[in-house]
Amino acid sequence: MTIATPTARSLAALGHDARLGIYRLLVKSGGSGLTVGDLGAHMGLPASTLAHHMRTLVDAGLVIQTKQGREIMNHADYDQMNHIVDFLRPQHNLRIPNVGNIW
Repeated sequence: MTIATPTARSLAALGHDARLGIYRLLVKSGGSGLTVGDLGAHMGLPASTLAHHMRTLVDAGLVIQTKQGREIMNHADYDQMNHIVDFLRPQHNLRIPNVGNIW
């Protein structure tokens, strides 16, 4: 299955417990972000597994990585997060024929 839209890709990436946990940690870390080492220590994941999940989150546009010296900092992309939340938020004027207001 190919997922075409950025929103669908982001939601699909969050459909794994480890990636959802990593993303929640990054959101909670705020603007300071976390290093890969910090993420690994919190999540208890082997480095290769963590790298796989991080690549998925980065490719989905959920995580931004920046190099600071020798370390790579990982940050939640709050713009993309807000876009997803807005997409999921009820549209009060949304009506489907013969169904009425779905919210």
